[in-house]
Amino acid sequence: MSAVEDRIAELGLTLPGVAAPVAAYIPAVRTGPYVYTSGQVPLVEGKLPLTGKVGAEVTADEAKDLARTCALNALAAVKSVVGDLDRVVRVVKVVGFVASAPDFTGQPGVVNGASELLGEVLGDKGVHARSAVGVAVLPLDAPVEVEIQVEVEG
Repeated sequence: MSAVEDRIAELGLTLPGVAAPVAAYIPAVRTGPYVYTSGQVPLVEGKLPLTGKVGAEVTADEAKDLARTCALNALAAVKSVVGDLDRVVRVVKVVGFVASAPDFTGQPGVVNGASELLGEVLGDKGVHARSAVGVAVLPLDAPVEVEIQVEVEG
């Protein structure tokens, strides 16, 4: 197991298998030293633990936890392309989409769940640029979706 996966285990988490695509795309692609993931929804064992809009059916705290799951799923997608998460040089960019009730404005706090997980797992390599975007609806009625871009060695 890699040092990154050891750290994931120390946090009481498990790196999941890569979620099967629900449309015509692949979970991650590498070009040069970069890996770009497709948007990852918070699937756990193939199911969404919660659905709906943040600020309505889903609380901001629940959505923040779901964003952590999205980031973990994104790391699994990266591993599927590079084989070893210890090859990650740094997370370059995180984009988080939050299915939001019309009056919900806490998207940055929700996406902090993903950002904080990446920092906990990767340390300084997890520090990144980021966007947090409110949207009307996401695939499968997911409350949150996260994509990451990472630089890898070799």
